[in-house]
Amino acid sequence: MRFAAQWRSRWRAALAARAAAWIRRRQGSDELPVTITGRRIYILPSRAGAGFAFLLLFMLIAGLNYSNSLALMLTFLLAGTALVAMHQCHRNLQQLTIVALYAEPAFATQPARVCLTLRHQSRRAHFALQVQVDEPASLIAHCDAIEREQTTRVDLDVPTLLRGRLNIDRVRVSTRFPFGLFRAWTWLHVPLAITVYPRLRGLRPIPVGGDGRDNGVTSTATGNDEWADLRPFRAGDSPRRVAWKAYAREAPLLVKEYAGAIAEERLLDYAALSGLTSEPRLEQLARWIVDCDLQGASFALKLPGQHIAAASGAAHRRRCLTALAHFGLSP
Repeated sequence: MRFAAQWRSRWRAALAARAAAWIRRRQGSDELPVTITGRRIYILPSRAGAGFAFLLLFMLIAGLNYSNSLALMLTFLLAGTALVAMHQCHRNLQQLTIVALYAEPAFATQPARVCLTLRHQSRRAHFALQVQVDEPASLIAHCDAIEREQTTRVDLDVPTLLRGRLNIDRVRVSTRFPFGLFRAWTWLHVPLAITVYPRLRGLRPIPVGGDGRDNGVTSTATGNDEWADLRPFRAGDSPRRVAWKAYAREAPLLVKEYAGAIAEERLLDYAALSGLTSEPRLEQLARWIVDCDLQGASFALKLPGQHIAAASGAAHRRRCLTALAHFGLSP
């Protein structure tokens, strides 16, 4: 039984790979925006559709056997309904435009967010759309309806396991509208790379001072510093620093920043993390980078063969985390 299951799995994987290669040769690479035409749409009966077809066959045989004209009329009526449903299912994807596709960086073991922007181009609306990343298999994101002249963004989460570069070769847009008897789908071949940062893990304190070691001096933000500015809320910000009064006036969620909160420059040195292997060192450095950014601290990152000068802000945080994500990996 185990051998048979393995053989079936290998056979399905080989068949899927050959089909994917044929579709890629047939369509080629895509450049956004892409408007879906009838040539790009594939359609097959679903499991419910196959069961419905067997039911119609049984009704046809029974009607012919007993010469029951009412049963034959009902059979042909249901068959005509299925043919109309097949046409509507195929038509539901036509003239749908994919405007944009991008991905946000993520930390390892946390889902990466892939954003797909769809736009309505035809006179009729599109209903019950589903979006999924083929490899690695993601959760299915649903879009109930796109009305005329409407643009909709669909977000789906892609699982991540290891740091580095996660490549997505194709995205599937499908539908089972209107009755679920048929499944129509199309492939979008737009190369997409997701930067996966190391996991946020590690309990060592943030080093203080330019030597990369903790010299016992602490410098943290306090509420007594002079208020400087407001910035958009980021995950991990303390609720005590949120500008709740502005939020009550229907403003976006903002966080108060104070001048002079952090005066020390931190050196986050890979070599200073003795007693750890490579991956735990990168995970601890990622933890420090996120903590320093939340505190508004200026920090530098030192890796074997690479040094990033001290700075602060979202762009510096992204640059340092990207360096950790690609450290030691082949281009």
